Amino acid sequence: DNQRDEHMAVRERVAVSDLTSFGKIRVEGRDAATFLQRLCSNDVDVPVGRIVYTQMLNERGGIESDLTVSRLAETAFLLVVSALTLQPNLSWLRRHLGDEFIVITDMSASESILAVMGPNSRELLGRVSPNDFSNENNPYGTWQDIEIGMGLARAHRVACVGELGWEIYIPTAQAAHVFEVIEAAGADVGLKLCGLHAIGSCRMEKACRHFPDDVGSGDHVLEAGLGFAVKTAKPGYIGRDAVLRKLEAGLDRRLVQFRLKDPAPLLHKNEVVFRDGRIAGTISSGDYGHTLGGAIGFGYVPWRDESKAALLSSSYEIEIAGECYAAEVSLKPMYDPKGERMRA
Repeated sequence: DNQRDEHMAVRERVAVSDLTSFGKIRVEGRDAATFLQRLCSNDVDVPVGRIVYTQMLNERGGIESDLTVSRLAETAFLLVVSALTLQPNLSWLRRHLGDEFIVITDMSASESILAVMGPNSRELLGRVSPNDFSNENNPYGTWQDIEIGMGLARAHRVACVGELGWEIYIPTAQAAHVFEVIEAAGADVGLKLCGLHAIGSCRMEKACRHFPDDVGSGDHVLEAGLGFAVKTAKPGYIGRDAVLRKLEAGLDRRLVQFRLKDPAPLLHKNEVVFRDGRIAGTISSGDYGHTLGGAIGFGYVPWRDESKAALLSSSYEIEIAGECYAAEVSLKPMYDPKGERMRA
């Protein structure tokens, strides 16, 4: 019940979550843009103030990192990764550093992150900061320096939960003060503190992949459904040739989103997926979708030489504790497929 209450606060009101555990890597120097363009599949050579969702690929097109890259200055970028992958990502960056004039610094301990998420998040931030959080000044995928309470911070407009929201990056010494200011201002707009279980269930409804459960070094970026974050026209990045080969040869499998039609069972991980009565794969990660009214899961299913319609029109069941349950399947996010809510 508590997870459901936190989940619905994100969807209907406003919630705050501590995401300080995220890894934060600063890459700076005169060659920083050139270096990151070589490692990232998306175009990260963007204007200062922009945030780019991207992957770092290996030579097979597998996903070594799933991250955001924020351009802080002409020669400085901030890479935000999951806590689990911080050290592997630092190693990956340093292994591929050639003659570029850059410095790679682990900034994880120097900044805290408070995520302010939900339809009332703009109103709440407006109460504690004099800055402008409108779409005109701070659209989705941008950041700005802000004053908040008696502190200074950066407001990154991103939200993996699929709602209007910001990640507030705060100097660690000021984090407690900023949290207290936000909490005090949020009572009459329905503010609720929420944890990672609620974040996870919202994320799964919005079909945001989780590294390394849903995507990893052995999962091709196109088969993971992340082709929108891959720029094939951009030359010279690691994994580009593998992407072009896969585009020519076609996919062998595809990550899809499932929802159980029966609202009672739960999905966790490794449950067997049946397609038209035959084993097709397993669930890579699962949670309960309180807004969608059923358990949600991701899983890879074979997809070779057939249309999207054929894939989606098949009959799917998922086995849980020896019993099979019918499931809906989708290639698009089942919650807000056009992404309108997070851009509101």
